[in-house]
Amino acid sequence: MQTLKHYLSIALLFFFVSCNVSPKPIDYGSDGCHFCKMTIVDKVHAAEIVTTKGKVYKFDATECMINFIDEFDTSEIALYLSNNFTNPEELIDATSATFLISKNIPSPMGAYLSAFKNKADAKIAQTDKGGDLYTWTQLLAHFKD
Repeated sequence: MQTLKHYLSIALLFFFVSCNVSPKPIDYGSDGCHFCKMTIVDKVHAAEIVTTKGKVYKFDATECMINFIDEFDTSEIALYLSNNFTNPEELIDATSATFLISKNIPSPMGAYLSAFKNKADAKIAQTDKGGDLYTWTQLLAHFKD
């Protein structure tokens, strides 16, 4: 009986550790984009999805993440993350980010799409580089057109 409790404890610990719903660091230059299969090298435009079961999908650009979710059951997604343009490598909640599409800021897949943690930073970039600002919902609608 003692052995059974021991194995049950180990199994429960494994279960909770394996279902951790959190972002994973992107290994730039090694990890590949789950959508387009390119190697992720751009530390400003990368993105990530984490499912409710803790599976992580990495992307070289937010536009790849958006194209991927067109073919995925979005009810299984716990986190949508994009790199913060003003702080490269920092993953931010894409659903609350402000996005800028500016022909003066190239992104890996050619959508000229950048994510900003706050609207004030996005407006500063827009003033300097031009372009249009979008919320997550507006961005999804823009890509469906």
